[in-house]
Amino acid sequence: MGQKLKIVGWVSAGALAGVLATVSLQTVARGALAPLPLEELQQFAAVFGMVKSDYVEPVDEKKLITDAISGMVASLDPHSQYFDKKSFKEFREGTSGRFVGVGIEITQEDGLVKVVSPIEGSPAFRAGLKPNDLITKIDDTAVKGLSMNEAVKRMRGEPNTKVTLMIFRKDENRTFPVVITREEIKTQTVRAKVIEPGYAWIRLSQFQERTVDDFVRKLDEIYQQEPKLKGLVLDLRNDPGGLLEASVAVSAAFLPENVTVVTTNGQIPDSKQTFRAAPDSYQHRSGADPLKKLPAGLKTVPLIVLVNEGSASASEIVAGALQDHKRATIMGNQTFGKGSVQTVRPLGPDTGLKLTTARYYTPSGKSIQAKGIVPDVMLDETLEGNVFAALRMREADLEKHLASGQGAEVKDEAREKARDEAVKRLEDESRKPPAERRLPEFGSDKDFQLQQALNQLKGLTVVASKTLTERKEAKKEE
Repeated sequence: MGQKLKIVGWVSAGALAGVLATVSLQTVARGALAPLPLEELQQFAAVFGMVKSDYVEPVDEKKLITDAISGMVASLDPHSQYFDKKSFKEFREGTSGRFVGVGIEITQEDGLVKVVSPIEGSPAFRAGLKPNDLITKIDDTAVKGLSMNEAVKRMRGEPNTKVTLMIFRKDENRTFPVVITREEIKTQTVRAKVIEPGYAWIRLSQFQERTVDDFVRKLDEIYQQEPKLKGLVLDLRNDPGGLLEASVAVSAAFLPENVTVVTTNGQIPDSKQTFRAAPDSYQHRSGADPLKKLPAGLKTVPLIVLVNEGSASASEIVAGALQDHKRATIMGNQTFGKGSVQTVRPLGPDTGLKLTTARYYTPSGKSIQAKGIVPDVMLDETLEGNVFAALRMREADLEKHLASGQGAEVKDEAREKARDEAVKRLEDESRKPPAERRLPEFGSDKDFQLQQALNQLKGLTVVASKTLTERKEAKKEE
Protein backbone atom coordinates (compact mmCIF):
# COMPACT_ATOMS: atom_id res chain seq x y z
CA MET A 1 0.00 0.00 0.00
CA GLY A 2 3.02 2.27 0.30
CA GLN A 3 3.43 5.03 2.79
CA LYS A 4 0.77 5.28 5.48
CA LEU A 5 -1.31 8.43 5.61
CA LYS A 6 -1.52 9.72 9.14
CA ILE A 7 -3.79 12.09 10.97
CA VAL A 8 -1.74 13.92 13.52
CA GLY A 9 -2.40 16.35 16.28
CA TRP A 10 -1.33 17.83 19.59
CA VAL A 11 1.38 19.75 17.77
CA SER A 12 3.53 21.48 20.38
CA ALA A 13 1.46 22.75 23.30
CA GLY A 14 -1.78 22.09 21.51
CA ALA A 15 -3.64 22.27 18.23
CA LEU A 16 -6.63 23.93 16.65
CA ALA A 17 -9.78 22.47 18.17
CA GLY A 18 -10.38 19.27 16.30
CA VAL A 19 -8.25 20.53 13.42
CA LEU A 20 -5.95 17.58 13.05
CA ALA A 21 -4.25 16.80 9.75
CA THR A 22 -3.96 13.69 7.62
CA VAL A 23 -0.35 13.31 6.55
CA SER A 24 2.12 11.02 4.81
CA LEU A 25 5.73 11.34 5.89
CA GLN A 26 7.33 10.94 2.49
CA THR A 27 11.02 11.20 1.72
CA VAL A 28 10.79 12.60 -1.81
CA ALA A 29 8.79 15.35 -3.45
CA ARG A 30 6.95 15.11 -6.77
CA GLY A 31 9.26 14.37 -9.65
CA ALA A 32 8.32 17.14 -12.08
CA LEU A 33 7.64 20.74 -11.14
CA ALA A 34 5.00 22.78 -12.96
CA PRO A 35 6.28 25.65 -15.15
CA LEU A 36 7.19 28.64 -13.00
CA PRO A 37 5.44 32.02 -13.46
CA LEU A 38 8.56 34.04 -14.32
CA GLU A 39 6.96 37.49 -14.28
CA GLU A 40 5.58 37.00 -10.77
CA LEU A 41 8.87 35.55 -9.54
CA GLN A 42 10.71 38.57 -10.92
CA GLN A 43 8.30 40.78 -9.03
CA PHE A 44 8.93 38.78 -5.84
CA ALA A 45 12.68 39.21 -6.34
CA ALA A 46 12.23 42.95 -6.86
CA VAL A 47 10.22 43.31 -3.65
CA PHE A 48 12.75 41.21 -1.76
CA GLY A 49 15.56 43.44 -3.02
CA MET A 50 13.73 46.65 -2.05
CA VAL A 51 12.99 45.37 1.45
CA LYS A 52 16.59 44.23 1.86
CA SER A 53 18.06 47.56 0.73
CA ASP A 54 15.47 50.18 1.69
CA TYR A 55 13.73 48.99 4.86
CA VAL A 56 14.23 51.23 7.89
CA GLU A 57 16.58 48.74 9.54
CA PRO A 58 18.52 45.70 8.39
CA VAL A 59 16.52 42.51 7.93
CA ASP A 60 17.60 38.88 8.02
CA GLU A 61 17.23 37.70 4.44
CA LYS A 62 16.82 34.06 5.42
CA LYS A 63 14.01 34.96 7.81
CA LEU A 64 12.45 37.12 5.10
CA ILE A 65 12.32 34.18 2.69
CA THR A 66 11.09 31.79 5.39
CA ASP A 67 8.28 34.18 6.32
CA ALA A 68 7.35 34.53 2.64
CA ILE A 69 7.11 30.75 2.31
CA SER A 70 5.07 30.54 5.51
CA GLY A 71 2.67 33.21 4.29
CA MET A 72 2.25 31.56 0.89
CA VAL A 73 1.39 28.18 2.41
CA ALA A 74 -0.81 29.60 5.18
CA SER A 75 -2.92 31.44 2.58
CA LEU A 76 -4.16 28.11 1.16
CA ASP A 77 -6.22 26.63 3.99
CA PRO A 78 -6.07 26.25 7.80
CA HIS A 79 -4.17 22.96 7.68
CA SER A 80 -1.31 23.65 5.26
CA GLN A 81 1.86 24.78 7.01
CA TYR A 82 5.59 25.35 6.53
CA PHE A 83 7.72 23.86 9.30
CA ASP A 84 11.00 25.44 10.33
CA LYS A 85 13.60 23.38 12.21
CA LYS A 86 11.99 23.63 15.64
CA SER A 87 8.35 23.28 14.59
CA PHE A 88 9.19 20.28 12.37
CA LYS A 89 10.79 18.52 15.34
CA GLU A 90 7.77 19.32 17.50
CA PHE A 91 5.42 18.13 14.76
CA ARG A 92 7.11 14.75 14.56
CA GLU A 93 7.10 14.43 18.34
CA GLY A 94 3.37 15.10 18.32
CA THR A 95 2.56 11.91 16.42
CA SER A 96 3.84 9.83 19.33
CA GLY A 97 1.47 11.45 21.79
CA ARG A 98 4.41 12.84 23.77
CA PHE A 99 5.77 16.37 23.90
CA VAL A 100 7.17 18.82 26.41
CA GLY A 101 4.82 21.66 27.17
CA VAL A 102 1.96 22.78 29.38
CA GLY A 103 -0.67 20.41 27.96
CA ILE A 104 -3.43 22.44 26.36
CA GLU A 105 -5.43 22.23 23.16
CA ILE A 106 -5.70 25.74 21.72
CA THR A 107 -7.10 27.88 18.96
CA GLN A 108 -7.10 31.61 18.22
CA GLU A 109 -9.77 34.16 19.01
CA ASP A 110 -9.53 37.90 18.38
CA GLY A 111 -5.75 37.62 18.06
CA LEU A 112 -5.41 35.84 21.42
CA VAL A 113 -4.78 32.21 22.28
CA LYS A 114 -7.93 30.48 23.43
CA VAL A 115 -7.90 27.33 25.54
CA VAL A 116 -10.12 24.71 23.94
CA SER A 117 -9.34 22.10 26.55
CA PRO A 118 -6.54 21.22 28.97
CA ILE A 119 -5.23 17.67 28.50
CA GLU A 120 -6.34 15.50 31.39
CA GLY A 121 -3.60 15.17 34.00
CA SER A 122 -1.35 17.78 32.37
CA PRO A 123 0.32 20.72 34.18
CA ALA A 124 -2.30 23.07 32.68
CA PHE A 125 -5.08 20.77 33.91
CA ARG A 126 -3.63 20.68 37.43
CA ALA A 127 -3.15 24.46 37.37
CA GLY A 128 -6.88 24.92 36.82
CA LEU A 129 -6.99 26.23 33.25
CA LYS A 130 -10.46 25.94 31.75
CA PRO A 131 -12.00 25.80 28.28
CA ASN A 132 -12.54 29.30 26.83
CA ASP A 133 -9.78 30.87 28.95
CA LEU A 134 -7.88 33.44 26.89
CA ILE A 135 -4.09 33.67 27.15
CA THR A 136 -3.06 37.32 26.82
CA LYS A 137 0.65 37.07 27.72
CA ILE A 138 3.25 34.31 27.70
CA ASP A 139 5.93 35.31 30.20
CA ASP A 140 6.61 38.95 29.26
CA THR A 141 5.38 38.70 25.66
CA ALA A 142 1.93 39.92 24.65
CA VAL A 143 0.06 37.30 22.62
CA LYS A 144 -1.71 39.86 20.45
CA GLY A 145 0.05 39.84 17.11
CA LEU A 146 1.76 36.47 17.57
CA SER A 147 1.00 33.67 15.13
CA MET A 148 -0.29 30.39 16.52
CA ASN A 149 3.11 28.79 15.91
CA GLU A 150 4.94 31.61 17.71
CA ALA A 151 2.62 31.35 20.70
CA VAL A 152 3.07 27.58 20.83
CA LYS A 153 6.87 27.89 20.65
CA ARG A 154 6.88 30.22 23.65
CA MET A 155 4.81 27.80 25.70
CA ARG A 156 7.14 24.91 24.88
CA GLY A 157 10.55 24.45 26.46
CA GLU A 158 12.67 22.07 28.43
CA PRO A 159 11.20 19.80 31.12
CA ASN A 160 10.96 21.32 34.62
CA THR A 161 11.21 24.92 33.35
CA LYS A 162 8.50 27.41 34.23
CA VAL A 163 6.28 29.57 32.03
CA THR A 164 3.89 32.28 33.23
CA LEU A 165 0.59 32.59 31.39
CA MET A 166 -1.64 35.62 31.88
CA ILE A 167 -5.22 34.39 31.74
CA PHE A 168 -8.39 36.34 31.01
CA ARG A 169 -11.44 34.36 32.14
CA LYS A 170 -14.43 35.95 30.47
CA ASP A 171 -17.16 34.31 32.51
CA GLU A 172 -15.55 35.67 35.70
CA ASN A 173 -14.43 38.97 34.12
CA ARG A 174 -10.95 38.78 35.64
CA THR A 175 -7.32 38.54 34.59
CA PHE A 176 -4.75 36.58 36.59
CA PRO A 177 -1.34 34.92 36.14
CA VAL A 178 -0.75 31.18 36.23
CA VAL A 179 2.76 29.77 36.64
CA ILE A 180 3.08 26.33 35.04
CA THR A 181 6.04 23.96 35.11
CA ARG A 182 6.59 22.33 31.73
CA GLU A 183 6.82 18.56 31.56
CA GLU A 184 6.59 15.74 29.06
CA ILE A 185 2.94 15.26 28.21
CA LYS A 186 1.83 11.67 27.73
CA THR A 187 -1.73 11.61 26.56
CA GLN A 188 -3.89 8.87 28.05
CA THR A 189 -6.24 8.23 25.18
CA VAL A 190 -8.43 5.30 26.30
CA ARG A 191 -10.77 4.94 29.26
CA ALA A 192 -13.32 2.20 29.79
CA LYS A 193 -15.63 0.70 32.37
CA VAL A 194 -18.63 -1.56 32.81
CA ILE A 195 -21.50 0.83 33.46
CA GLU A 196 -23.96 -1.79 34.64
CA PRO A 197 -24.28 -5.56 34.21
CA GLY A 198 -24.11 -6.37 30.51
CA TYR A 199 -23.27 -2.87 29.28
CA ALA A 200 -19.91 -1.13 28.91
CA TRP A 201 -18.46 2.23 27.85
CA ILE A 202 -15.12 2.86 26.16
CA ARG A 203 -13.88 6.37 25.44
CA LEU A 204 -11.17 7.42 23.00
CA SER A 205 -9.96 10.97 23.59
CA GLN A 206 -7.46 10.84 20.70
CA PHE A 207 -5.86 8.43 18.22
CA GLN A 208 -2.15 8.02 18.96
CA GLU A 209 0.52 5.34 18.61
CA ARG A 210 -0.44 3.62 21.85
CA THR A 211 -4.21 3.97 21.36
CA VAL A 212 -4.84 0.66 19.60
CA ASP A 213 -2.89 -1.40 22.14
CA ASP A 214 -4.65 0.38 25.01
CA PHE A 215 -8.00 -0.05 23.22
CA VAL A 216 -7.44 -3.81 22.91
CA ARG A 217 -6.31 -4.10 26.53
CA LYS A 218 -9.32 -2.19 27.87
CA LEU A 219 -11.77 -4.25 25.81
CA ASP A 220 -10.15 -7.44 27.06
CA GLU A 221 -10.63 -6.23 30.64
CA ILE A 222 -14.29 -5.46 29.88
CA TYR A 223 -14.91 -8.95 28.47
CA GLN A 224 -13.17 -10.58 31.43
CA GLN A 225 -15.61 -8.74 33.68
CA GLU A 226 -18.61 -9.16 31.36
CA PRO A 227 -18.06 -12.19 29.06
CA LYS A 228 -21.68 -11.97 27.82
CA LEU A 229 -21.66 -8.29 26.92
CA LYS A 230 -25.07 -7.10 25.69
CA GLY A 231 -24.07 -3.69 24.42
CA LEU A 232 -21.14 -1.30 24.07
CA VAL A 233 -20.91 2.50 23.80
CA LEU A 234 -17.92 3.83 21.88
CA ASP A 235 -17.50 7.45 23.00
CA LEU A 236 -15.75 9.73 20.49
CA ARG A 237 -17.08 13.04 21.79
CA ASN A 238 -14.47 15.82 21.71
CA ASP A 239 -11.98 13.41 20.10
CA PRO A 240 -9.99 15.71 17.75
CA GLY A 241 -8.31 12.93 15.78
CA GLY A 242 -4.88 11.35 15.60
CA LEU A 243 -3.22 8.64 13.54
CA LEU A 244 -5.09 7.31 10.55
CA GLU A 245 -3.85 3.75 11.05
CA ALA A 246 -5.26 3.86 14.59
CA SER A 247 -8.69 4.97 13.34
CA VAL A 248 -8.66 2.21 10.71
CA ALA A 249 -7.74 -0.35 13.38
CA VAL A 250 -10.54 0.76 15.72
CA SER A 251 -13.01 0.59 12.82
CA ALA A 252 -11.69 -2.85 11.82
CA ALA A 253 -12.24 -4.14 15.36
CA PHE A 254 -16.00 -3.96 14.74
CA LEU A 255 -16.26 -4.49 10.96
CA PRO A 256 -16.12 -7.59 8.72
CA GLU A 257 -12.67 -8.33 7.37
CA ASN A 258 -11.44 -6.39 4.33
CA VAL A 259 -14.38 -3.99 3.93
CA THR A 260 -13.55 -0.39 3.03
CA VAL A 261 -12.99 1.93 5.99
CA VAL A 262 -11.99 5.15 4.20
CA THR A 263 -10.73 6.31 0.80
CA THR A 264 -8.71 9.38 -0.16
CA ASN A 265 -8.59 11.23 -3.47
CA GLY A 266 -6.63 14.18 -4.87
CA GLN A 267 -4.49 15.25 -7.82
CA ILE A 268 -1.40 13.11 -7.26
CA PRO A 269 -1.37 9.28 -7.50
CA ASP A 270 -0.24 8.85 -3.88
CA SER A 271 -3.40 10.62 -2.69
CA LYS A 272 -5.69 8.00 -4.26
CA GLN A 273 -5.81 5.23 -1.68
CA THR A 274 -8.26 2.82 -0.08
CA PHE A 275 -7.86 1.71 3.53
CA ARG A 276 -9.62 -1.50 4.51
CA ALA A 277 -10.41 -3.49 7.63
CA ALA A 278 -7.27 -5.56 7.10
CA PRO A 279 -3.92 -5.71 8.92
CA ASP A 280 -1.92 -4.17 6.07
CA SER A 281 -3.96 -0.97 6.49
CA TYR A 282 -3.32 -0.53 10.21
CA GLN A 283 -0.71 -2.84 11.70
CA HIS A 284 2.60 -1.59 13.05
CA ARG A 285 5.80 -2.03 11.09
CA SER A 286 6.60 -5.05 13.28
CA GLY A 287 3.94 -6.92 11.36
CA ALA A 288 1.96 -7.99 14.43
CA ASP A 289 -1.81 -7.62 14.19
CA PRO A 290 -2.88 -5.88 17.43
CA LEU A 291 -6.53 -6.89 16.90
CA LYS A 292 -5.87 -10.64 17.09
CA LYS A 293 -6.27 -10.48 20.86
CA LEU A 294 -9.81 -9.09 20.69
CA PRO A 295 -12.79 -11.24 21.71
CA ALA A 296 -14.74 -12.61 18.73
CA GLY A 297 -17.97 -11.22 20.16
CA LEU A 298 -16.84 -7.67 19.40
CA LYS A 299 -17.81 -8.13 15.73
CA THR A 300 -21.48 -8.57 16.62
CA VAL A 301 -22.06 -6.84 19.96
CA PRO A 302 -24.73 -4.10 19.65
CA LEU A 303 -22.80 -0.84 19.30
CA ILE A 304 -23.57 2.85 19.83
CA VAL A 305 -21.09 5.56 18.81
CA LEU A 306 -21.39 8.92 20.59
CA VAL A 307 -20.12 12.00 18.72
CA ASN A 308 -20.39 15.77 18.96
CA GLU A 309 -19.06 18.89 17.24
CA GLY A 310 -15.66 18.28 18.82
CA SER A 311 -15.35 14.88 17.10
CA ALA A 312 -12.98 15.47 14.20
CA SER A 313 -10.82 13.83 11.57
CA ALA A 314 -9.86 10.31 12.71
CA SER A 315 -12.94 10.04 14.93
CA GLU A 316 -15.08 11.03 11.93
CA ILE A 317 -13.44 8.24 9.91
CA VAL A 318 -14.51 5.70 12.53
CA ALA A 319 -18.04 7.09 12.85
CA GLY A 320 -18.47 7.31 9.07
CA ALA A 321 -17.23 3.76 8.46
CA LEU A 322 -19.41 2.21 11.17
CA GLN A 323 -22.42 4.21 10.00
CA ASP A 324 -22.04 3.38 6.30
CA HIS A 325 -21.63 -0.34 7.02
CA LYS A 326 -24.64 -0.17 9.38
CA ARG A 327 -22.53 -1.66 12.14
CA ALA A 328 -23.42 0.97 14.75
CA THR A 329 -26.01 3.60 15.54
CA ILE A 330 -24.40 7.03 15.60
CA MET A 331 -25.88 9.30 18.29
CA GLY A 332 -25.17 12.84 19.47
CA ASN A 333 -24.37 16.02 17.56
CA GLN A 334 -23.11 16.57 14.02
CA THR A 335 -19.33 16.26 13.93
CA PHE A 336 -16.61 18.82 13.20
CA GLY A 337 -16.21 18.27 9.46
CA LYS A 338 -12.44 17.77 9.04
CA GLY A 339 -12.29 15.73 5.86
CA SER A 340 -9.08 16.84 4.14
CA VAL A 341 -5.76 15.05 3.82
CA GLN A 342 -2.40 16.72 4.42
CA THR A 343 0.88 15.31 3.11
CA VAL A 344 4.10 16.17 4.92
CA ARG A 345 7.22 16.27 2.76
CA PRO A 346 10.65 16.97 4.24
CA LEU A 347 12.39 19.88 2.49
CA GLY A 348 15.70 18.87 4.01
CA PRO A 349 16.89 17.18 7.20
CA ASP A 350 15.25 19.75 9.50
CA THR A 351 12.37 21.46 7.66
CA GLY A 352 9.17 20.33 5.97
CA LEU A 353 5.95 21.27 4.25
CA LYS A 354 2.48 20.10 5.28
CA LEU A 355 0.20 20.56 2.29
CA THR A 356 -3.45 19.67 1.72
CA THR A 357 -3.37 17.06 -1.05
CA ALA A 358 -6.71 15.22 -0.90
CA ARG A 359 -10.12 14.82 0.64
CA TYR A 360 -11.14 11.65 2.41
CA TYR A 361 -14.43 9.84 1.84
CA THR A 362 -16.57 7.45 3.85
CA PRO A 363 -17.14 3.96 2.39
CA SER A 364 -20.29 5.14 0.58
CA GLY A 365 -18.29 7.90 -1.13
CA LYS A 366 -19.44 10.87 0.97
CA SER A 367 -17.09 13.78 1.64
CA ILE A 368 -17.65 15.19 5.10
CA GLN A 369 -15.35 18.20 4.60
CA ALA A 370 -16.87 21.31 6.27
CA LYS A 371 -20.04 19.31 6.99
CA GLY A 372 -19.32 16.38 9.27
CA ILE A 373 -21.03 13.09 10.10
CA VAL A 374 -24.78 13.44 10.67
CA PRO A 375 -25.87 11.19 13.58
CA ASP A 376 -28.64 8.64 13.10
CA VAL A 377 -30.17 9.98 16.31
CA MET A 378 -29.66 13.63 17.25
CA LEU A 379 -29.21 14.18 20.98
CA ASP A 380 -29.12 17.35 23.02
CA GLU A 381 -26.30 17.64 25.51
CA THR A 382 -28.66 17.77 28.50
CA LEU A 383 -32.30 17.13 29.23
CA GLU A 384 -32.77 20.92 29.17
CA GLY A 385 -31.40 21.21 25.64
CA ASN A 386 -28.29 21.57 23.54
CA VAL A 387 -26.62 24.05 25.85
CA PHE A 388 -23.15 24.92 24.61
CA ALA A 389 -22.60 23.09 21.30
CA ALA A 390 -22.80 26.34 19.33
CA LEU A 391 -19.64 27.56 21.07
CA ARG A 392 -17.50 24.76 19.66
CA MET A 393 -15.33 25.50 16.67
CA ARG A 394 -16.06 23.62 13.44
CA GLU A 395 -14.13 23.20 10.23
CA ALA A 396 -16.60 25.55 8.55
CA ASP A 397 -15.74 28.27 11.10
CA LEU A 398 -12.08 28.34 10.04
CA GLU A 399 -10.90 30.98 7.60
CA LYS A 400 -10.03 29.67 4.12
CA HIS A 401 -11.48 26.25 4.89
CA LEU A 402 -11.62 23.79 2.00
CA ALA A 403 -15.04 23.16 0.46
CA SER A 404 -16.39 19.62 0.30
CA GLY A 405 -16.31 19.44 -3.49
CA GLN A 406 -19.75 17.83 -3.47
CA GLY A 407 -22.42 20.37 -4.37
CA ALA A 408 -23.22 23.96 -3.47
CA GLU A 409 -22.73 25.40 -0.01
CA VAL A 410 -25.39 27.16 2.03
CA LYS A 411 -24.98 29.75 4.75
CA ASP A 412 -25.97 28.87 8.31
CA GLU A 413 -27.66 32.10 9.34
CA ALA A 414 -28.75 30.86 12.77
CA ARG A 415 -25.20 30.06 13.85
CA GLU A 416 -24.20 33.43 15.33
CA LYS A 417 -27.53 33.86 17.12
CA ALA A 418 -27.14 30.43 18.70
CA ARG A 419 -23.60 31.27 19.78
CA ASP A 420 -24.71 34.52 21.44
CA GLU A 421 -27.40 32.66 23.36
CA ALA A 422 -24.91 29.96 24.38
CA VAL A 423 -22.46 32.58 25.71
CA LYS A 424 -25.19 34.01 27.94
CA ARG A 425 -26.05 30.54 29.24
CA LEU A 426 -22.38 29.86 29.91
CA GLU A 427 -22.13 33.06 31.95
CA ASP A 428 -25.16 32.01 33.99
CA GLU A 429 -23.71 28.53 34.54
CA SER A 430 -20.40 29.94 35.81
CA ARG A 431 -22.19 31.63 38.70
CA LYS A 432 -23.57 28.33 40.00
CA PRO A 433 -21.77 26.03 42.44
CA PRO A 434 -19.78 23.34 40.55
CA ALA A 435 -22.14 20.57 41.68
CA GLU A 436 -25.11 22.34 40.08
CA ARG A 437 -23.51 23.10 36.71
CA ARG A 438 -24.60 21.29 33.58
CA LEU A 439 -22.46 19.14 31.30
CA PRO A 440 -21.04 16.66 33.82
CA GLU A 441 -18.00 14.52 33.07
CA PHE A 442 -18.28 12.08 30.16
CA GLY A 443 -19.00 8.59 31.44
CA SER A 444 -20.53 9.70 34.74
CA ASP A 445 -24.00 8.71 35.90
CA LYS A 446 -25.16 12.25 35.05
CA ASP A 447 -24.00 12.00 31.42
CA PHE A 448 -27.32 12.56 29.61
CA GLN A 449 -26.16 11.46 26.16
CA LEU A 450 -24.60 8.30 27.55
CA GLN A 451 -27.86 7.44 29.29
CA GLN A 452 -29.72 7.83 25.98
CA ALA A 453 -27.19 5.54 24.30
CA LEU A 454 -27.87 2.89 26.96
CA ASN A 455 -31.60 3.33 26.42
CA GLN A 456 -31.06 2.74 22.70
CA LEU A 457 -29.13 -0.47 23.41
CA LYS A 458 -31.86 -1.71 25.76
CA GLY A 459 -34.72 -0.84 23.44
CA LEU A 460 -36.07 1.78 25.84
CA THR A 461 -37.36 5.25 25.01
CA VAL A 462 -34.66 7.66 23.83
CA VAL A 463 -35.08 11.39 24.47
CA ALA A 464 -33.98 12.61 21.05
CA SER A 465 -33.45 16.29 20.30
CA LYS A 466 -36.53 18.18 19.18
CA THR A 467 -34.56 21.14 17.85
CA LEU A 468 -31.37 19.81 16.22
CA THR A 469 -31.41 19.45 12.44
CA GLU A 470 -28.77 18.51 9.92
CA ARG A 471 -26.17 21.26 9.59
CA LYS A 472 -25.48 22.13 5.98
CA GLU A 473 -22.03 23.09 4.77
CA ALA A 474 -21.43 26.75 5.59
CA LYS A 475 -21.06 29.06 2.57
CA LYS A 476 -17.60 30.45 2.03
CA GLU A 477 -17.24 34.15 1.44
CA GLU A 478 -15.74 34.96 -1.95
